[in-house]
Order: sequence, then structure tokens, then C-alpha cells
Amino acid sequence: MIRNSVPYDHQLTKTLSLLQNPGLLLASSKPSGQSNVMVIGWATIGIIWSKPIFVAMVRPSRYTYEFIDDSKTFTVNVPDETQRKWVGVCGSNSGRDMDKFAELKIAITPGHTVNSVTLDACPMVYECKVLHYNDLIPANLDGEVEASSYGGSDYHRLYFGEILGAFASESY
Repeated sequence: MIRNSVPYDHQLTKTLSLLQNPGLLLASSKPSGQSNVMVIGWATIGIIWSKPIFVAMVRPSRYTYEFIDDSKTFTVNVPDETQRKWVGVCGSNSGRDMDKFAELKIAITPGHTVNSVTLDACPMVYECKVLHYNDLIPANLDGEVEASSYGGSDYHRLYFGEILGAFASESY
């Protein structure tokens, strides 16, 4: 799919809607070239430090966590309706147990601005370099959110990724 450079906030309302349902596909690659993809449903995009930032939340138990920690880069790939199956499979299987790219026949290409892969068929992609991360502090979390989302374990790490490039197909 041909994607052109667009402003980071191109179709932002649409992207945030898809974040909620069905989810977005976050990919990262280790310096060795090995890559993984996972589904994210909690994230935000905005301006921090006078830069466009994608804040992605990844739990330490997720296989992709080590990829981002190793490379300090990630891509967020926005699926279209034809990729809902990808979201289902990537959201319910670990890359520790299966090569999701091979299993789903997902074509990938290296990012233009980062050393992580992009999913060729996704109509919108954000390429991000980690500028900062921090771990969620359970003691500072609202009790209802803690109970409904964590139950005392596996608290997210928040990755603040500078959006170095945003690319969209003509139809997105």
C-alpha cells in the first residue's frame, strides 16, 4: 500500500475511534531484526515537550515490551476493516508462541524513520522513537481503575514516543 507523509494529527478522531474498537497494532523490532506485533487499546496522542507524542501503554508481561526496551522505537499501525482478523489473532496470541506475521501472512516493511517494521496493508502508520518512559505507580491510581484494570499486578509502562513520521494512504 502506498502511504504518504501526513501531519501527525491527520484523521486523529478516526484513529482514536479505532483505538477503542477494534484496537491498533503496535510493532517493534529488536536490533537483531526480530519483530513482533501486539494490539493496543489504551493510548493517547498529543503535544509534549513541543513535540508530537504517541503515548503507548505496554504491560511488562507482553512479549513486545522487551522489543521496545531493546530498540527504543515502535510503530503504531492503524488497521482497516479487512484486518479485524489480525487484531483478533494478535490480541489473543503471544509472539513467544507464534510468528504472527507468518501465521497471518502480514507483509512488513522497515519504517522510514525508525528501526521498527510497519504493516504494509495498514492505511495509517505512526513511527515513534521513545523519548521517555515511566512505570505506572499503583499507589497513585484510582482504586476503581486499579480493581477493574489490574487487580494488583502487571501494571503498564508508558512509552512516550516522539512521532517522527506519520504516513497515510490516500483513502485514509
